[in-house]
Amino acid sequence: MSKKHKRVAPKYVPTKRQLSKWQRQARIRRIIIITAAVFLAGIIGYVGYGYYNDKIKPLHQTVIEVNDASFTMSYYVNMLESYSKLVEPSQIPNLADFAANQITQDELIRQGANSLEIQVTPQEIDEKIEESELPHERVYTDAIAAGLLREKLQEYFSSQLPATMEQAHTQVMLVESQEAADEVMTKIENGANFTALVEEFSCNNQTVGDLGWLPRELMPNSLIADATFSPDSGKINRIKDGPITKNTGYWLIEVTDKDEEQGIKARAILLGSKQEADEVKAELSHENFAELANEHSQYENGEGGGELGWLKEGDMNSASFDEAAFNLPIDEISEPVQDKSVQTTGGYWVVNVLEKGEHNISEEVSKRLANNKFMEWFQEQKESSTINNYLDEEKKSWAVNRVLSGR
Repeated sequence: MSKKHKRVAPKYVPTKRQLSKWQRQARIRRIIIITAAVFLAGIIGYVGYGYYNDKIKPLHQTVIEVNDASFTMSYYVNMLESYSKLVEPSQIPNLADFAANQITQDELIRQGANSLEIQVTPQEIDEKIEESELPHERVYTDAIAAGLLREKLQEYFSSQLPATMEQAHTQVMLVESQEAADEVMTKIENGANFTALVEEFSCNNQTVGDLGWLPRELMPNSLIADATFSPDSGKINRIKDGPITKNTGYWLIEVTDKDEEQGIKARAILLGSKQEADEVKAELSHENFAELANEHSQYENGEGGGELGWLKEGDMNSASFDEAAFNLPIDEISEPVQDKSVQTTGGYWVVNVLEKGEHNISEEVSKRLANNKFMEWFQEQKESSTINNYLDEEKKSWAVNRVLSGR
């Protein structure tokens, strides 16, 4: 049997022309691929650079310097974010300056405490962090450390205080006029109860009543301090205080026209006391109303000369004014109308000195004195430091938007 041979197709050999064509096509493909790669890399680089420039780079910029300490935008954003958790999103922009000031204050406290060799330990910080249920992040540990240092500084200043110092036990109240002050002083001299007199005569609810034993520096103001501690001051003192604001005033009202739809057309003078109102009323007439209003009235929202224009009930936000004005005949000037819903300036302090001399410092007085010493020390620390705040409105807005985007 003869052996059959398998037929083999002849091997194809491309021509030189075909090879040249294929090589050109390959080169074109490589150029296209390389061009596309370069283009894509350019896009990625551009986008990446833009992202870095917009989102990353600002975080590394220094925004606050306190002497040799510097704080980056990242730290500021974290601080702002920590406070933002306490408010609604719409309120976050209002915290921008607060967060920056807090960073500065905390660092000033840290540096100042260090100069006095007052420190807190990592264990103290950790315990406070755990107690407050806060995360172990730098902005929180820094804030906790500053708070602990402040407590230790106040303890330090408290330890510098003497056991006793000159103090006075006083009672004070603000009344509207010299006439009222004289009446109160007479009643006190005749044994009247001071608390009852406060209820009747006082026109300021913040600094009234029995102040207890206080040194000069804790008196409500320098006028009261001088009246209490000056060698020539008496047991009961009357002191004029021109700038003081009090919660009472007296209207002199004239209604010049009435209309069912428009209400009343009125003009008025607001005085600071019944005594002053009586004095102005004694020389007031239709002809000189505008002149006396311009000279004496403490009401600032009128049109000049005491003119209030057309009013309806409620426009003046004063029930006392409405009750008098809307029942007043046309062209008749009212008697003084007391109004406790307004504020006027000027008054008289009545200071009753019960005792004074060397006295033990109470715990409350010690805390207040120590806090005053701390505030004086902090102000000195601030004034002697180099503080740079680079946060302009644009940077603060950037930080706020960064915080908002993360909520």
